[in-house]
Amino acid sequence: ETLRNAFKIEDIRKRIGYTFLMLIVIRIGSQLPIPCVNSEVFANWFANQGGDAFSFLDAITGGSFYQMSVFALNITPYITSSIIIQLLTIAIPKLEELQKDGEEGRKKITKITRYLSVILALVEAIAMAIGFGRSEYLDKFNVINVLLVVTTLTAGSTILMWIGERITERGVGNGISIVLTINIISRIPADLTALFDQFIKGKTIAKGVLAAAIIAAIILVTVVFVVILQDAVRKIPVQYAKKMQGRKMVGGQTSNIPLKVNTSGVIPIIFAQSIMQFPIIICSFIGYNGTGVWAEILKGLNSGYWCKPSQPIYSLGLLLYIVLIVFFAYFYTSITFNPLMIADNMKKQGGFIPGIRPGKPTSDYLNKILNYIVFIGAIGLIIVSVIPYFFNGVFGASVSFGGTSLIIIVSVVLETMKQVESQMLVRNYKGFLED
Repeated sequence: ETLRNAFKIEDIRKRIGYTFLMLIVIRIGSQLPIPCVNSEVFANWFANQGGDAFSFLDAITGGSFYQMSVFALNITPYITSSIIIQLLTIAIPKLEELQKDGEEGRKKITKITRYLSVILALVEAIAMAIGFGRSEYLDKFNVINVLLVVTTLTAGSTILMWIGERITERGVGNGISIVLTINIISRIPADLTALFDQFIKGKTIAKGVLAAAIIAAIILVTVVFVVILQDAVRKIPVQYAKKMQGRKMVGGQTSNIPLKVNTSGVIPIIFAQSIMQFPIIICSFIGYNGTGVWAEILKGLNSGYWCKPSQPIYSLGLLLYIVLIVFFAYFYTSITFNPLMIADNMKKQGGFIPGIRPGKPTSDYLNKILNYIVFIGAIGLIIVSVIPYFFNGVFGASVSFGGTSLIIIVSVVLETMKQVESQMLVRNYKGFLED
């Protein structure tokens, strides 16, 4: 109904059309191969890689990494730089001042993020080009070919960043998130086809229908769980004391502080996956498979070996993964949500939580509630992220999308719908004022 009503408004219809056209450009760019790269040799190497170290990377790039297209780096440098700047804002007072400086400060931080994104893209492109050259994935390993690959990869990532910002400005919702989501969605048909070939094709009608029903039920339950996890909010009631302002008595309103159960979103999973898969990716690029204890450690870090009944020792890596998710859930929340600042602002405005004294008691109360709901959110993230590993290990299913992808898709779709609804609301207000 929201989309149907949105298409009735010309301005929103144009925004949706612009977004759709930009997404078509992205998908076309994802099919254009990088010159000088031997795509066939690279595809064979990629197919021999186990676990999700590269499959998730391929999923968030919409198949661009597997095909080594001009968008192979995708917007991952921009996402990484955004996270780095967000973390540095806590450590560097100058960045913290810019963050508090309103619209002008936000523009400066955005500009810094762009520059850092280009630098990260350049560094990643150089590392990949040299690694490909040494592994004989380039037609010829020489300076010209390396420069061509580096330029193409860096330019592709920068163009995607520009498209994402244009979608934010002239389209609907957060452009960077939409670009990431459409890439993940583009891989789902191939994954569903793989599941069909593995569990349904060639089976009897009864077994095929049963397998299809089980797969559909698992996906549906996971999606519903993610929706609940993303929308779950703990509301802390806040009462504002009445005070005399001129000849009028103002205040006395009741409000609330909404604390999302999944306060950190998908960030803990991305951080945990990055740390777990970084050694595997580096070793794969340099052609080192490991020997002795190091080989066993690499297998433990590789999610392709988790939850396998025949090799339970490697599931210790899954325990480390779970610990990292919980740690980053608390860490990221602690640097993005400041209970002491909120308590001070409430005190200045005459607000208080019923039954809790203003000041430090309020801060301590918010900390206590926050620790409780962050733990629940972390457990939810663990359930969603571990489900695919369980079925991959026990039943041998192999898909590039999993809990992380579903969380990204659901959260972006919900946020985009809210953006469209808010734009419709603003449009209705404008129409009312014009009448």
